[in-house]
Amino acid sequence: MSRLEKFLTIGEAAQRSGVATSTLRFYEKRSLIKSVRTAGNQRRYHRSMLRRVALIRVAQTLGLTLKEISSALESLPEGRVPTKRDWEHLSDRWRTDLDDRICNLQRMREKLTSCIGCGCLSLRSCSLYNSRDLAAEQGPGPRYLLGNSPDGL
Repeated sequence: MSRLEKFLTIGEAAQRSGVATSTLRFYEKRSLIKSVRTAGNQRRYHRSMLRRVALIRVAQTLGLTLKEISSALESLPEGRVPTKRDWEHLSDRWRTDLDDRICNLQRMREKLTSCIGCGCLSLRSCSLYNSRDLAAEQGPGPRYLLGNSPDGL
């Protein structure tokens, strides 16, 4: 493969990665991916950028912010395709955070149909779980969904 065959136009990169050209430009503006410029100032993406774009897309579906994604991508090597070990290191950084998010989502799913400690006192069950708005003593917002327990009152 010649040196030029390792690079894709923005249209080719968009087609191969499944994202719009505007998305590639946005990722590049946010320094998530990089391109080189031709003499005519056209973007060319190294084929290894396809892996980065795939990682960004997956990370976004997991609910990670662009800041979190950017931080993780900074740990990957420049100038070479990341190895399996590089990817394992990167995913280990997210594992704890993802486990915490899963626990929080499961807790919210369980409590969503009962009193959430928001202070409305309008639901029939709130008079049982949060009488006299005692949840407010634990702070603002839906205290029970945020991790406080009605038993702790």
